Amino acid sequence: MNLRRTIYRVIETSAGKRRGLSLVFNITLITIITLNAIAIVMHTVPAYSQKYDRLFYDFELFSVIFFTIEYALRVWICVENERYSHWFYGRLRYVLSASAIIDLLAILPFYVSLFATDLAIVRILRLFRIFRLFRISKYSHAYRLILNVVREKKEELVLSLIMVIFMLIIISSVMYYVEHPAQPQAFSSIPATMWWGINAMATVGYGDIHPITPLGKVLGGISAILGIALFALPTGILVSGFTEHIRYQKAPRRCPHCGQEL
Repeated sequence: MNLRRTIYRVIETSAGKRRGLSLVFNITLITIITLNAIAIVMHTVPAYSQKYDRLFYDFELFSVIFFTIEYALRVWICVENERYSHWFYGRLRYVLSASAIIDLLAILPFYVSLFATDLAIVRILRLFRIFRLFRISKYSHAYRLILNVVREKKEELVLSLIMVIFMLIIISSVMYYVEHPAQPQAFSSIPATMWWGINAMATVGYGDIHPITPLGKVLGGISAILGIALFALPTGILVSGFTEHIRYQKAPRRCPHCGQEL
C-alpha cells in the first residue's frame, strides 16, 4: 500500500536521512517526550501539582492519545520492514520486540489506571510513565553507538560480570565465617553478608554493616581493592569498543575497486 509505505518512510527514516515530514515528525515526537519528562518531575512538586493539576491531566491525556496513535501506526507499517514482512507473525514479532514493548509501557499504565481502584497500584503505574523518556534514545546517535558497542562486546561483558558475581560469593562466604561469631545479627547469613560484599567491592561504604575483627578488616580491605580491579574490567572493554567504532567512523572510505578515497 502506497499510504503505508509513505507513513513508514516518514516514521522510520534513519537519522542521517531525515528530511521534510520525517524531520518534523521526529522533532515533534522528541519535544513531546521531553515535555512529558518535565511534567512527570514537576507534578511531584505540591505547589505546581495543586495549581496546575488540570493542565497536567490534559497534557497527559493528549500525550497518551498521541503515543497510542503512533504505536498503532508503527504496528500497522512494520510489515514494510523485511524483518516483519509477514502480515500476522511479522506484526507479532514486532510487538514483542524490545522497542515496541517500551512504546507499549509508555501508554499502557494510563489505560490500566482508569480501571484501578487501589491508589498504591495507581502510583506504581504512574511511575511507568518515565518509560517515555527511553523512547527519545532511539533518535540519538550516542544511544545507537552505545548499543552497537554493547552488542559487539557482550561476551566479554558477560564474562566480566560472571567474575564479579563469583568473587562476591567467595568474599561474602569467607567474611560470613570470619565475622558471624562476633556479629551474629549483622552477618546472619551469607546472603545477608552479600550486602556488605556489594558495598565493599563497589567502595560505597554505607557503614550499616562492617567488620570489627582484625581478620575481617583485612578481608574488607582486600575486597575493596579487588572490587576496583574487577569493576574496571567492563569499563576497559567498553572503552575499547568505543575507540574501535569511533576510529572506524572517522577512517576515510575507499573504493573497493580502485582504492581511491570516497
